[in-house]
Amino acid sequence: MKITHEIKDNTITISLDGELDASSSVLLDEELSNPSIMKYSKILVDCAKLNYISSAGLGVFISHLQRFEDSQIKLIFYNMQEKVKNVFEILGLDLLMTIVSTYDEAMTVANE
Repeated sequence: MKITHEIKDNTITISLDGELDASSSVLLDEELSNPSIMKYSKILVDCAKLNYISSAGLGVFISHLQRFEDSQIKLIFYNMQEKVKNVFEILGLDLLMTIVSTYDEAMTVANE
């Protein structure tokens, strides 16, 4: 798993490349736990190259949801492959998290 990020104004875009499993979820948790992430009002997660997500990977996002919500930080997923999106939908996480198709949609939702 490779995790990169790009910062533009008050938005951080985190790109996930590979498989988000038990071992790589630790890296993602470190990224999302970093206090500096709280200075952004929008966290966009680019899932275009995310090939697989395990329950541990999902758990990382779930564990940070309330903290982001309490701080009025928008967490938005985009470019999600169908097989990954199906995992979110099967577990009902698409009702808890914002998932859109494109970066432009993500920015539109983030600016609402």
